[in-house]
Amino acid sequence: MKKTLPILYSFRRCPYAIRARLAIAYAGIPIEIREVQLRHKPGQMLAISAKGTVPVLQLPDGKVIDESLDIMHWALAQHDPEHWLDAGEDSEKLIQWNDGDFKYYLDRYKYADRYPEFPVSYYRIQGEKFLAELENKLSQNPFLGGSSFSITDTAIFPFIRQYAAVDNQWFVCSGYQHLNNWLDKLLASDLFLSVMVKYPVWNALSNYVDSKPDLE
Repeated sequence: MKKTLPILYSFRRCPYAIRARLAIAYAGIPIEIREVQLRHKPGQMLAISAKGTVPVLQLPDGKVIDESLDIMHWALAQHDPEHWLDAGEDSEKLIQWNDGDFKYYLDRYKYADRYPEFPVSYYRIQGEKFLAELENKLSQNPFLGGSSFSITDTAIFPFIRQYAAVDNQWFVCSGYQHLNNWLDKLLASDLFLSVMVKYPVWNALSNYVDSKPDLE
């Protein structure tokens, strides 16, 4: 009998989905990836998670985990060979800052035309408060949690990637040299590249599984 895999409803570019996929791939857990269109969310996903955002993980026993950090902790509880969970003491604070104030201003920086109350430069400057904190951390250690890569880096990296992409020329020339080096290293990592392969949009009839995807 074919073993049932955990099912991950995902959207390739979503930073929350990226960090969930990173943790799952690092832990070596086979899954079925269902790439969704956010404008046309599949009924199967909405039936198990009414909030309608990715990622959503459905386990073979029917349990549903629909918060990205919870998915990361679930994966790392299965297998954590490089001790990602042994993050620095500031890990929780940094992740909360990332998911809170920084994400708030990141959205407005990226979609400034939707938030005309302030110019794009205002939203960028507000986001820079977090960048400055990360730059300070990385000026002292190679990773945000210290000498080793950890859940802190994994949870924050996809959002810095998104911020940098808004105006990459500005970001490269911004003076956040340690942050730029950290980002470049993670963007080039085999782990990141492995979770950024492209899948066709899933539908109930496609029934494809996490195998032989097309590279971007």
